Amino acid sequence: MATTKINSKSPTIRRILREAQELSLSPSPDYTAHPLESDLFEWHFTLRGPPNSPYATGIYHGRINLPPAYPLKPPSFRFVTPSGRFETNREICLSISGHHEETWQPAWGIRTALVALRSFMETDARGQLGGLDTGEEVRVRLAGGSGSYKCGVCGRTNREILEESEERARGLERKEEVVIPGELKMGFRDEMEAERRKKEGGDLDAESAELAEGFVRTGPVEGEGSTPTPTRTVPAPAPVANPNLQQQPQGLPRVPMQQVRVSNDGVPAWIDRLIVVVVVLLVAMLLKVLLA
Repeated sequence: MATTKINSKSPTIRRILREAQELSLSPSPDYTAHPLESDLFEWHFTLRGPPNSPYATGIYHGRINLPPAYPLKPPSFRFVTPSGRFETNREICLSISGHHEETWQPAWGIRTALVALRSFMETDARGQLGGLDTGEEVRVRLAGGSGSYKCGVCGRTNREILEESEERARGLERKEEVVIPGELKMGFRDEMEAERRKKEGGDLDAESAELAEGFVRTGPVEGEGSTPTPTRTVPAPAPVANPNLQQQPQGLPRVPMQQVRVSNDGVPAWIDRLIVVVVVLLVAMLLKVLLA
């Protein structure tokens, strides 16, 4: 299959290539993922079911689609192997998926998402989009036959794909398991609404390109050291003058703001009283002149 031309200067492309290299150099016996040669934005993953669960003997295959703005926007996930937990060929609603862009963090990556997805299999569907509430017997039966599923694109069975990853991981030093961030959760209709507005109004500015270079590393990248995730400093907003506050006229008595009362026509009451006093003084001066 011919490899399509790629723009190596694109921050998104560089990020995808770095993640693919990291997963290749630090394989896991429990999961693997790789982009297609014809499309770097479509990945296929294979993972083993979580231990001590109805899925323990299962090996499942699925697809990951990366948006053009990845990692500033999250990927989407779908299983193609029946599991009894997720609908096949339907996008799963997760806090790490395209259903909830407001909860995604660019520092997360494909490996973190796969570890979280594997652990989510043990949770209850409870109305989750793309989730299924089948019985344990059905899930055990589907797990038993999942290893023989053969992906038409990958050209191998789930068992063959994971055995290869397991063989490559066998000669490497076992690394510490990936810690799932606490923010990652299943996308339930009744729990995600509060987080929906967290990142509303965010703009993709020039600094966003830097985020494409940093993600939570879980393995070595050939020829490179660890790179901290860049952070940005947001300046405090400048004070804005209140247009409803009128400037005090010069030469008039200063009146504390908390004592100002406004008449029905919008003029402060103390101005009305001051006009009355001035008129009375003018009348008194006129009478004095006339009587002199």
